[in-house]
Amino acid sequence: MLLAIDISNSNIKFGLYDDAKMKQHWVVSTARQRTTDEYAMVLGDLFRHAGYYLTDVDDIILSSVVPPLTPVFQELALRYCDKEAFVISHELDLGVKLLIDNPWELGSDRIVTTLAAHHIYGGPAIIIAFSTATTFDVVSSEGDFLGGAIAPGLMISAEALSSAASRLYRVDMTPPRSPLGKNTIENMQSGIIYGHVGLVQGLLGRLRKEIPGVTNDSEVKVIAHGGLAQLMAPIIPEIQYVNQYLPLEGLRRAYDILHG
Repeated sequence: MLLAIDISNSNIKFGLYDDAKMKQHWVVSTARQRTTDEYAMVLGDLFRHAGYYLTDVDDIILSSVVPPLTPVFQELALRYCDKEAFVISHELDLGVKLLIDNPWELGSDRIVTTLAAHHIYGGPAIIIAFSTATTFDVVSSEGDFLGGAIAPGLMISAEALSSAASRLYRVDMTPPRSPLGKNTIENMQSGIIYGHVGLVQGLLGRLRKEIPGVTNDSEVKVIAHGGLAQLMAPIIPEIQYVNQYLPLEGLRRAYDILHG
């Protein structure tokens, strides 16, 4: 079986595959201070709870945007699974052209989600990751990465607002009953959540115009994933698909490509 690992700033996603079928998936919080042994114990417990063992793993593939954790999971693969992990980078030939100025700057998560989105939905497409940051990835009709945008995520915006203004405080990330807030909590929820809706819609409109060959906005598929996608997708009609497994599916697809 294949173990796919996607390491992001907020969470680490694990997907256990038997060929193309995902058998199990798990999400744990990203903790930069955890050691190889600690992560192995966490993963081992998850495996056992599902009726598997780390020794059932035939191969491991991972993407990481947290550099200190990359060697931690490489060591985990070697010590606990007796496998050398495949690590996604811009140097691998996955059939995705990175049509940007500095390919080495691109997070490996954006490479695998580009790969997955084109494989599953086709192109052109815009992928929105609602996580620590809200990230936009623009994919051509041919499946190439054209570029994108990175904005502060919802939680970053909310925390900045509450910490910088002495009379404001943290609020729940739920849409208010109306954009016209009638109290401080609703005012903040409206500004944070519906303000983010405006940010997303504005960037979608601008990014669509940058995709070669697009003559109609409806040609561009819009796919969302990330921890806050379930909150935002229902109030952003431009989002057509929500796929929380997109990074893992991209890793599985990358593994298939690397193995011919």
